[in-house]
Amino acid sequence: MRTTARVVVIGGGVVGVSTLYHLAKKGWTDCVLLERTELTAGSTWHAAGLLPLFNMSYSVGQLHQYSVELYKKLEAETGQDVSFHVCGNLRLATNRDRMDEYRNYQCTAETIGVECHLIGVDEVKKLWPLVNPDGLVGALFHPTDGHIAPVDVTMALAKGARMAGAEIVQRVAVTGIERDNNEWVVKTTAGEIRCEHVVSATGNYARTTAKMVGLEIPVIPVEHQYIVTDVDPELKAYREAGNKELPILRESDAQYYFREERLGWILGPYEKHAPACFVDGVPASFEKDLFPGDLERLMPHVEACMNRVPSFENAGIKDIVNGPIAYTPDGNPMVGPAFGLPNFWVSEGHSFGVTAAGGAGWQLANWIVDGEPTVDMIGVDPRRFGVVSKHFAKLKNEEAYEHVFFTHYPMEERPACRPAKAPPVYEKLKAAGAVFGQRFGWERPNWFAPAGVEAKDVYSFRRSNWFGHVANEVRTMRERVGLMELSSFAKYTVEGPGARAWLDHMVANAIPKSIGRINLCHALNPSGAVRSEFTIARLPDGLYGERFYLVGPGAAHDYDWDFLTKTMPRDGSVIVQDVTTQYGVFVLAGPDARKVLEKLADADVSNAAFPWLTVQDIPVGFCPGVRALRVNFVGSLGWELHHPIEYQQNLFDALMAAGREFEIGHVGIRAMDSMRLEKSYRLWGTDLNAENSVLEAGLDRFVRLQKGPFAGKDALTRQIEAGIPNRFCTIEIEADDADPFGNEPVFMDGEVVGRGTAGGFGHHVQKSLMLGYVKSEFAEIGRDCEVRILGELRPARIIGESPYDPENAALRA
Repeated sequence: MRTTARVVVIGGGVVGVSTLYHLAKKGWTDCVLLERTELTAGSTWHAAGLLPLFNMSYSVGQLHQYSVELYKKLEAETGQDVSFHVCGNLRLATNRDRMDEYRNYQCTAETIGVECHLIGVDEVKKLWPLVNPDGLVGALFHPTDGHIAPVDVTMALAKGARMAGAEIVQRVAVTGIERDNNEWVVKTTAGEIRCEHVVSATGNYARTTAKMVGLEIPVIPVEHQYIVTDVDPELKAYREAGNKELPILRESDAQYYFREERLGWILGPYEKHAPACFVDGVPASFEKDLFPGDLERLMPHVEACMNRVPSFENAGIKDIVNGPIAYTPDGNPMVGPAFGLPNFWVSEGHSFGVTAAGGAGWQLANWIVDGEPTVDMIGVDPRRFGVVSKHFAKLKNEEAYEHVFFTHYPMEERPACRPAKAPPVYEKLKAAGAVFGQRFGWERPNWFAPAGVEAKDVYSFRRSNWFGHVANEVRTMRERVGLMELSSFAKYTVEGPGARAWLDHMVANAIPKSIGRINLCHALNPSGAVRSEFTIARLPDGLYGERFYLVGPGAAHDYDWDFLTKTMPRDGSVIVQDVTTQYGVFVLAGPDARKVLEKLADADVSNAAFPWLTVQDIPVGFCPGVRALRVNFVGSLGWELHHPIEYQQNLFDALMAAGREFEIGHVGIRAMDSMRLEKSYRLWGTDLNAENSVLEAGLDRFVRLQKGPFAGKDALTRQIEAGIPNRFCTIEIEADDADPFGNEPVFMDGEVVGRGTAGGFGHHVQKSLMLGYVKSEFAEIGRDCEVRILGELRPARIIGESPYDPENAALRA
């Protein structure tokens, strides 16, 4: 075994081998994969469809689609059969919400390029003659989907990696990983390997591998069972009559998948209360990678399947397979850089294994070699979880498994492990009727139920029970004054003699020069896409030099903190502190916001003394130091009031008391989202993503190409010369009882010319609005288009930015 390598990939499952294959195909042949047993060991799993759209983010969808295309080519490239059976995938629906879900998936599929069709019950019966159609209302059909043998894919990828020059070493266990002189030292039972990069793709061993480098990751397996039957006489007769293999069947409302296997069947339920396993690591005695089967747990699904496919009752059970599948708290894999560790990469928690393995290896190789992925990976980034403890992961992973076949609504909030992180005024907000959601572990009010209204979400793909109440909250903030709790914002201080130069090199905009000024700034990827977004405020100088206050999205906390700490100078010229949990945040906004603040602030808050885009530290009520930023994400007169967290309860009471004469009201996240759509404000992670440049996003005014070097500058210059391919647009839709959510396709003359990144109803302007990207040649204001919403092409029109107050008169008031 070699003693040096550029990359060491740990784990010989399909995910690790795919990563090695793609690294080698990009020319990085000095790479080695280490597998503790053999590549095919424990490969008892099968694939029941490669396009599991039921819980698909845009990120995961692209990984799945790439995987399908890759596997189709592998056999020709390597000569290794991958046993890909293209039989189609049929997803049944027994109610309107499930069909709405499929209509919503159709939108995502069209933006990615996945063929799918919404069909009626008669067509279901034609495609699947053995099905009992009673109770069905329709289905979603993927004709190009199918099933594949993970073992065969693994061996084909391994052969391709070796053909490209990479090395695979089997029966070598990793015993430790250390950092030494800017290199990783991977210790194994066969010696040490020094390398530049390490990739952890160890499946059920993920937490054990992570602990070797002091990393805590929320990957814990959950038991998954499936049944293999003997021959079904009716199926045998059907196939012997010359009929093709039946499509994979998914009855989501009964929580199972079902497909042919050697003239019999495989039934794979996703049962309630399936237990997590290996919470404290995989025991050395666990060799067969299987647990005893438990038929009793599966009986509700067996009975449901017998009802749907009556001939299943005549096929005797041959085997019950029960084994561990690695899960994460949201069910999506973790693919990307590890938090706090240089050149340590994670590709773990692949609960659907082979379905995304090809795409995960593809993008991880791009990230390692080129410095960034080529598709938006924020939905699978390892740093997206606000809580990663073992006890949290166990409960959330069990919930994620149980929810696989639940109806996945766009605004779904799952209940397990909540509240995990909450602001001091949580109970007061709850008493005021708050219906909470969570982001990065933080509890945040989504909306407020008035007295006499149950404080509970009724989920739907259409306008639901909160619609009218959110409209009232928007009216409160647009016409009077509202208060929002947003302590989840990420907050940092940057200080020192090198602070300005470092920040200036990091972002595309200018750094504010005058004390008290605020600029919106973006750190870019090498491609010019937005990596991070910060509100940067210039504070009075500190002991160590210039001082700045940075505010970023709460959901990006670990993502940004990792970026800041990995890129900061090591010469002591810059001091960076994470002060997120030291400061709470209230947003006070609306035409009467100044009147409320004047009653409490020991400072002049007039427009002349405290203009838009400035910051001051001022006493407010009992709180001696509120950092008041005259900015907000709703587009009205207002302030973000960043306060020492210990004063939050008192400050909350004082603001509500001072605002009583102005009919102050509580405002939640959903109202904020409605108002930011009315201003065409871009949201990090959706509107601002890794696939579109900051120029495509229409943020030219925040880019200073004439200043010194910054990441992405060269790419932006090239893009200007070549022509900007897409434009960020605001689109008004003639909607009915459903609004866009994001990922809807934009059509012109029957062709997909763009996709939505966010959407909803603008309650003040009374318009259904969508934000998104349209090909530049079609992105003309006033141009008509169509947007698919729940299966229907709705008339739409591209309109100018900021349908509400385009001149920013309210902000400047």
